Amino acid sequence: MPKRDNPYAALNKLFHEPNRLAIVSALCNAEDGMTFHDLKEECGLTDGNLSRHLKSLQEARIIRIKKSFVKMKPQTAIFLTDRGRDRFVDYLAALEEVLLKAAESVSTALPVNLHKTVRA
Repeated sequence: MPKRDNPYAALNKLFHEPNRLAIVSALCNAEDGMTFHDLKEECGLTDGNLSRHLKSLQEARIIRIKKSFVKMKPQTAIFLTDRGRDRFVDYLAALEEVLLKAAESVSTALPVNLHKTVRA
């Protein structure tokens, strides 16, 4: 991974918010998307809080929302877009670079090798 002049600038605030980080991380593991209910449970969010974060992610084209009916009941499914996955990978690379830089700065105080921990 090439080093950036300022890796902090690459920490996308859209992903850096803890709840959105949890949402996108959960969606990364769901190739077929997740239902609103399952995503809400996975991330421990309320309906309103999840809806607010999904709106931000949808406006940035990070996720796609599909509304349908299953057994005559409305169901909302959320999917990570290819663009969303690419931008999240970029964010994770920047975060890794920032964390490694911090670990190097305090290396004498750390009992473990953060570089190995982050890559695991």
